[in-house]
Amino acid sequence: MKQTGSLLRFIIGAVLISFLLCSSAAVAKSSNITFSETVSDMMITALKPESGKSFLKKLYTELFYIPVWIKKDKPSRLSQELFDIIKSDKSLERTTNLYRNTLSLEAEMHQLYDYPSSIVQKINWEFKMSQLYEEYANYVIYGSINWGAFQARLANLRVSAITAGWITYKPDNSPLDVMENAVILGNLKKAFQEAEPKKYHYRALRKALDRYIDIKENGGWPYISLKGTLKPGRSHPSVPLIREHLLITGDYKPCDESEESTLYDNCLKKAVIRFQKRNGLVPNGIIGKNTLRSLNRTIDDRINTIKINLDRIKWLHKRPDSRHIIINIPAFRLYYLVNGKVKMTMKVIVGKRNHPTPIFSNRVKSVVLNPYWNVPKSIIQKEMIPKLLRNPQSMARQGIDIYTGWGSDAQKVSAGSVNWGQYRYSKTVPYRFAQRPGNKNALGRIKFLFPNQFHVYMHDTPTKYLFKRHKRAYSHGCIRLENPREMLKTVAAFNPNIKLDKAAKILKTKKNTYISLENTIPVDVIYLTAWVGNDGQLQFRDDIYKYDTLMTASLRKW
Repeated sequence: MKQTGSLLRFIIGAVLISFLLCSSAAVAKSSNITFSETVSDMMITALKPESGKSFLKKLYTELFYIPVWIKKDKPSRLSQELFDIIKSDKSLERTTNLYRNTLSLEAEMHQLYDYPSSIVQKINWEFKMSQLYEEYANYVIYGSINWGAFQARLANLRVSAITAGWITYKPDNSPLDVMENAVILGNLKKAFQEAEPKKYHYRALRKALDRYIDIKENGGWPYISLKGTLKPGRSHPSVPLIREHLLITGDYKPCDESEESTLYDNCLKKAVIRFQKRNGLVPNGIIGKNTLRSLNRTIDDRINTIKINLDRIKWLHKRPDSRHIIINIPAFRLYYLVNGKVKMTMKVIVGKRNHPTPIFSNRVKSVVLNPYWNVPKSIIQKEMIPKLLRNPQSMARQGIDIYTGWGSDAQKVSAGSVNWGQYRYSKTVPYRFAQRPGNKNALGRIKFLFPNQFHVYMHDTPTKYLFKRHKRAYSHGCIRLENPREMLKTVAAFNPNIKLDKAAKILKTKKNTYISLENTIPVDVIYLTAWVGNDGQLQFRDDIYKYDTLMTASLRKW
């Protein structure tokens, strides 16, 4: 909750004085006020040389140089609360400097107040506590991903001719905002809770992380050794281990009819199918290499995956809109939400590994019926020109016209009249390739535009058969929709200028038609390999673009 202005500062000052100095004994109250005034004067002097950009200078300027963590005869309640919050945070490794520093400062606190100490010693401890708070607040608010290092790793992919994009949206809150709110609320834990993301079931995923950390502390789950496939109705020595694993993860629900022997019975089959659904696998109850690989992912790997996705959520776009489109690439699925509830969902086809769909946010602003497909330069050079060199008629067979440029006065040219070899590897291609509307058009019959720097959009496709496949990374970066007409119907429901009966007639022709939306809708293209669904189930998906791996190599050390 970001708040600024003189009124806020007045409130903070009043609350701070009340919170930090309140006492039932008038003498003690007076003594604490005197102590606080003395400390404030000393802190002003001590921080005077500090840069205005330093956290300590900004913090104590906002708080009128009133101490946060110390009182005359005992530490403030916020001090112990900060220690309790950090020590109870299961996500923070006990080997980190941040955690060790917490224990050290807690021990120093006892030393300061159990034995005689000077005001200077207390002020030094006050400053160290504020620095501890800043580091932990950065950990909570911003997470551990070093986005600069990650972006550099994405840039390095260009060596392999992979152009990947990921736009981040900085969290609204800062450590200063959280501290201001903590002072007003008189509760640091609640201030941290109010600052955490409200979207994408963040809190539920955070609880799932704690549960998986508990699983790790209790020994994790067994490794399963299995050759070939295991089908229901068969017996195998690994069955008890599979049952144990699924019991630990909450997928296995004991049944009265189960003997819990080495027989792969119907009770275990239900658990396997539940596990397969949660992991984006074919839910057929057969334990093959893919299911076995998911079962044998280590508890540390699962914990790391959850942590990375929690940090990704912190940097996603914050949407105030009631309507919202989400496309989760690893899930190969689109979700349409109204007031946070899924109203419609469909399969999507996303970019290949070497043509990854970018991660970003924008708004759907227009719909195109019977679109032209203007072929991107990269596709012209890598795919179209090699075809033309083999057969000058190859573009005509696909309904693709070639023009001398992009202007309205561009002339159509014959493919056989151009020496295409000279443009195979050139920096520019002075020709426009445009595929005419129709059933063969690569964009199908409907296109949804949300203008962006990556030139990607949602569209129909003639390759409907690909939606039958479980993993659907086949495009050059754009998002192909399983049911574009359902999307058109959804958008038309809050855009009265879209007449569905008229659109249906246009779609039977080849007439290229643009429709601007009166009410645009946000679309967020995201990359979550772990999340909690609306049904409360923890979901995992394969890291199809290897971004989990790149981010793990880019984590900040605490």
